[in-house]
Amino acid sequence: MPDVELRPQVYKDARPKEEFDRYHALIRDHEPEAKVYEPVRVGTVIWALLAYRARGYGSENVPNGPVILAPNHASFMDHFFAGAFIRRRVQFMGKSQLFKGIGAWVFSHGGVFPVRRGYHDEEAFITAFRILARGGAIVMYCEGGRSRTGKMADEARPGIGRLALGSGVPVVPVAILGSYQVRNWRRLQFPQVTVQFGQPFRFEMIEHATREQQQEAADYILERIRDLHSELTRVGRRGARRAARARRREASPKAARQG
Repeated sequence: MPDVELRPQVYKDARPKEEFDRYHALIRDHEPEAKVYEPVRVGTVIWALLAYRARGYGSENVPNGPVILAPNHASFMDHFFAGAFIRRRVQFMGKSQLFKGIGAWVFSHGGVFPVRRGYHDEEAFITAFRILARGGAIVMYCEGGRSRTGKMADEARPGIGRLALGSGVPVVPVAILGSYQVRNWRRLQFPQVTVQFGQPFRFEMIEHATREQQQEAADYILERIRDLHSELTRVGRRGARRAARARRREASPKAARQG
């Protein structure tokens, strides 16, 4: 049976820039509010663990302080999968079409900020840099829109390269396996989802990087995600679990010797 089809994506939001200024102002001046973020986090994590048997490995690779989490993107749940296995409040750009009605209040008070679809949205980058400057964690996708087949994009969008170069903060590649079939819940089909966090890396900070430099950095990030995703696909969840156990066993003697 084929997967449930996604609705066509809307690539342009006709509302004026001023419609979203209040959301950016809120995010720039405040951390995600616990009264909103934590209930949403608890609910989505429970749903991910029970419905999709989601498991995460390598979360020790996510450092404290400012960081960019860079997952592959195949589902509306990917930001929740990426944040489910780390003890940090992650923030992410959400397409501007989500900022309507009660959803706009929940998203903005929970730390999500809009990116205006169909335009060069400088405000979204100003907000992202502000979050990193205060030590926050941002989920950002190389691929732009969601994959409808689980296959990763051939080329990255330069935005993540701009953010990584302009901030100089660590980037953690994240591979999410199985999430493109999450939409099949409508048929009571629930795929198994596995999340693997890779080793962090960082670029030398370039305050005013050229478009070519941004694209080169973005392509490198996408390649690291691709390698991680390919390896996770090859070894599967059992292999990822065995590797995680081996790393913990290796780390324990080192910790004992240092103590």
